Amino acid sequence: MKLIEERVATLETLLGEFIVHTDVALTRLEREMEDFKEEMRKYREEAERDRKKMGKQWGELANKMGTMDEDLISPATGPVMNKYFKREVLQKSIRSLRRKNGRSFEVDVIVACEDKVFMIEVRSTPRAEYVQEILNKATEFKYFFPEYSDKEVIPIFASLVFDDQIIDYATKKGLYLMAYREWEYMDIINFDGVNKK
Repeated sequence: MKLIEERVATLETLLGEFIVHTDVALTRLEREMEDFKEEMRKYREEAERDRKKMGKQWGELANKMGTMDEDLISPATGPVMNKYFKREVLQKSIRSLRRKNGRSFEVDVIVACEDKVFMIEVRSTPRAEYVQEILNKATEFKYFFPEYSDKEVIPIFASLVFDDQIIDYATKKGLYLMAYREWEYMDIINFDGVNKK
């Protein structure tokens, strides 16, 4: 009986120590979990700030990319108009916006010469559907820009590069394409094809 009492006392002591150690371990674990939750909260807040900052930077880059093509193409318009149309540029404007009767009309580059006005639409990623869109837009040009009513409107689709399908399609439709020729200079890349029409 004494042996059983000693064993029970030993078990009680061990159980007491186990409870104390478990309680200490649980308290430490709770503290570590709280610290971890706080770190995760800070991480999420920082990640959200970074995401918003990156979104803003991507937006700014997208806006710049949208105007970069225009900024690259605009300086070449004078030499190109002179070379192909034998016209001196009298006036040039970039990103011209007009509003009339509740409608908006924006042209990427307008180049005015003595008897012609070139409506140049710039696209960073050229697609075939833009060909008809630009031709349709050219029919409304004088409505929004009546100061050019005495000039022939010549629409031009400009980009850095065009694939052969778009070149063929635009040529059949009679729309000039302006792009870099072998990345050395801007050029009307289908001038002869359009003029054969």
